[in-house]
Amino acid sequence: MIDAPRASLDFAPARVDTENLPGGGFILRSPMKLDPYASNLCEHLMDWAERTPDRKFLAERDPEGRWRGISFGEARDLARSIAQALLERGVTLDRPVMILSDNGIENGLLQLAAMHVGIPVVPTSPAYSLMSRDFGKLKHVFGLIRPKLVFAADGAMFAKALGALDLEGVEVVVARNPPEGLGVTAFAALAGTAPTGAVDAAQSRVGPDTVAKILFTSGSTGLPKGVLNTHRMLCSNQQAIAQIWPFVTRRPPVLVDWLPWSHTFGGNHNFNMILRNGGTLYIDAGKPAPGLVEKTVANLRDVAPTLYFNVPRGFDMIVPYLEQDEALRDHFFSNLDTIFYAAAALPQNLWERLEALSVATRGEKVVMTSAWGATETAPLVTGVHFPIDRAGVIGIPAPGSEIKMIPNAGKLEMRVRGPNVTPGYYKRDDLTREAFDEDGFYKIGDAGRLADPDDPAKGILFDGRVAEDFKLLTGSWVSTGTLRVAAIAAGAPIIQDAVV
Repeated sequence: MIDAPRASLDFAPARVDTENLPGGGFILRSPMKLDPYASNLCEHLMDWAERTPDRKFLAERDPEGRWRGISFGEARDLARSIAQALLERGVTLDRPVMILSDNGIENGLLQLAAMHVGIPVVPTSPAYSLMSRDFGKLKHVFGLIRPKLVFAADGAMFAKALGALDLEGVEVVVARNPPEGLGVTAFAALAGTAPTGAVDAAQSRVGPDTVAKILFTSGSTGLPKGVLNTHRMLCSNQQAIAQIWPFVTRRPPVLVDWLPWSHTFGGNHNFNMILRNGGTLYIDAGKPAPGLVEKTVANLRDVAPTLYFNVPRGFDMIVPYLEQDEALRDHFFSNLDTIFYAAAALPQNLWERLEALSVATRGEKVVMTSAWGATETAPLVTGVHFPIDRAGVIGIPAPGSEIKMIPNAGKLEMRVRGPNVTPGYYKRDDLTREAFDEDGFYKIGDAGRLADPDDPAKGILFDGRVAEDFKLLTGSWVSTGTLRVAAIAAGAPIIQDAVV
């Protein structure tokens, strides 16, 4: 452990109410009531466009490597124009918008435009189009949702994927490089449409239960399943985050972020945090992979984030750059409120290296935070809003969320209920029925345990997946998640990951 003070942040008090259940289980909930929240996500866009029309909202690198961006006012106007174009084309709940490409300004504008007038948007993983040979998952999603409009930022890049789809009755929109032999519409044509009163009329009908997105996640069969994300889920979740992290409401957050908008971490937690709190999102075209992490490093040289979100592999790849380059390190930590990791356990050696870098820069440890949730929970169920000194703590229930913890195979299985939980799966009533228990709690499949059984406010420790654990011939249970983290810790820093 590093002997240095820890920075402080404006956190909500850490408190938990406990309700004991028959059979040894219990329910955890926050005593902090969830405050009123927006009825639809685009209320935030309209609000910031009115209050700070010239503040930068989204930015990305242009082909020459320069930053280009749009303000909140520009985003509002463009979203309304694109929304008009979607209405004129008859895009609906039953024939929604499908997005093939990665994060980008046009991608963000199209999503906001669709949601503004009650049209679901379906951002799919670019890997379905670019990494697959048979396009099996792409065809599955396409056939299930039957989109009226498909968007790919770079038409040539997605030409093979588009060619694998039956596009009869489907309009293809591209921002650049139209593919040969395929009739497409330029994104600029949508953005140049003059909005009419139809946009306002459609927007007035958008409410908390309107489907905003359909996010696809892999099921046990390997085929993606469509998770309905309503405006209630997205707006209530951002309100909960703002209550446990009030500092994000007092200084507009600045993110440098690569996390994909086709997944809930990047697309809901991070993007919506910027939208809800009037911040700026610098879209990072890098990724935690050889040949791409260098783009992330270059972006961090340019922009000092106030919050930095990543997965453990991402931290593993950028920490050496921070350790070797003092100027980069100092710039990275210059405005940083917190470092946040999720999606997997962060090895303790990485945690301590990040703290050491912070101490070398600022004389104090940076605040480390995490959370827990899923695509079905918009995503945050628990959040860390108290000091922690080790990885594995996923926080305590956020306002509005309830966690039922019940004994299961020697562990405590966690189930979730709250306004942030999905109503179900798109066109899969069978999966929806199976996903909830008799009390309406979503069966997420994860296990947890209390860091201090006598004080739930000390946080929940992630304890792996219930279904992944197995029993040896001796009768002893093997906890795969716990064993993986322990193996990495025992072999650190030589062992960076392990498969159990």
